[in-house]
Amino acid sequence: MTQQAINNRELLDIIKYPIITDKTTQYLEDNKYCFAVVSNANKTKIKQAIEYVFKVKVIKINTLNSPPKTRKIGKFIGKIKNYKKAIVELDSQDKINLFQDN
Repeated sequence: MTQQAINNRELLDIIKYPIITDKTTQYLEDNKYCFAVVSNANKTKIKQAIEYVFKVKVIKINTLNSPPKTRKIGKFIGKIKNYKKAIVELDSQDKINLFQDN
C-alpha cells in the first residue's frame, strides 16, 4: 500500500458516527454537526477527516471528552463508556446530509 492510501484509511477511521440528539439537531440550523471521534484524535486530524470524507470546508472545531456515566438497572451498576465529541462548524455554502430522503 502507498503512504496516501494508509493516510486515507486513517482518516476514515477517525470518525465513528454522528451524534443525533435534540441539542445537536438544533445545531444543524447554525451549520454545526456533532460526531463521535477516536479519543486520541486532535483537531487537525478531525478537520482533515471531515473534509476528506464529506468534501466540505471546515471553519471551526470544538472538542470535548465526555466523562463515563454510571447507570443502574435493578441491582446491577455499570458504566457507560466515555467518548470524544467533535462539534464541527462548516462554511455557509457547505452542508452534510445526515438523514436520507425517502
